[in-house]
Amino acid sequence: MGNTVFTKQNVWTFLKDFFSINLGMAVYAFGWAVFLLPYKIPTGGMAGLAAIFQYASGFPMQYSILMANAFLLMVAWWQLGPKFALKTAYAVVAMSFYLQLGQDVMTDDNGMLLKVLDEGQDSMACILGAIFNGLGIGLVFLAGGSTGGWDIVAALVNKYRNISLGRVMLYLDFFVIALCWPLFHEWRMVVFGYVTLFIYTFSFDMLLNSSRQDVQFTIYSVEHEKLCAEINRQTGHTMTLMMGEGGYTHNGMKVIVVVVHKRETVKVLRLIHAIDPAAFVTQHRVEGAYGLGFNAIKP
Repeated sequence: MGNTVFTKQNVWTFLKDFFSINLGMAVYAFGWAVFLLPYKIPTGGMAGLAAIFQYASGFPMQYSILMANAFLLMVAWWQLGPKFALKTAYAVVAMSFYLQLGQDVMTDDNGMLLKVLDEGQDSMACILGAIFNGLGIGLVFLAGGSTGGWDIVAALVNKYRNISLGRVMLYLDFFVIALCWPLFHEWRMVVFGYVTLFIYTFSFDMLLNSSRQDVQFTIYSVEHEKLCAEINRQTGHTMTLMMGEGGYTHNGMKVIVVVVHKRETVKVLRLIHAIDPAAFVTQHRVEGAYGLGFNAIKP
């Protein structure tokens, strides 16, 4: 499987991912255009920073997102590889397109964004916008995509420093929302920003069916050599081989045990199905993974 083979399954998988990324970006943009932007509610991330800049200057957030990510994607291509950069670039372009479309639809004849929940409904707009944001980004992640921005920054920091991706993104998010006070002197924006961030993260985690956890796979397959080679090639993780014996047949086999990041779960399952559809697989959540490729052991 060193070379890409265009099979019916591969084409179908590509189409599903393409649809999921577009749907996710449309849902994400819907949350912004209908609920967050009209009520001037910030949140974290590169999009949150672009929204704050729009509130302060009127410059559309979709253009800020495109310009910022254009630079970051060039760095990502160099440091993280073309596959990551290309998929992220498409998600960024799709996000900008749907943000533009959403604002065009929601703008009235006076050039103002419509408030579908009427005046004084900031709290409800905050909750609904955050839910749509979290669900939209979750759909993109389920397709193995990324929305750029802090994802790229966090991946670069994680590559050279022993700081987890989640921690880097959390620090950046808190910093972005805190900017609302010196810029606007409104505690309302700061409070709503943190509430939005919390609900957004909760919605994202719920869609992915748990909080961000690592996953351990135990794989029983006669194609263990091919599986080991492909898992290592596509994820960079190593695995452990254990000797096993069928309780009924008494045939010997090797059992693969591998721990991967949660975002790689779909990739590993697809890989197993492509190489050995008859494999028996169990999947377990891992509360903590320490060592090469994961967290460092800290006393």
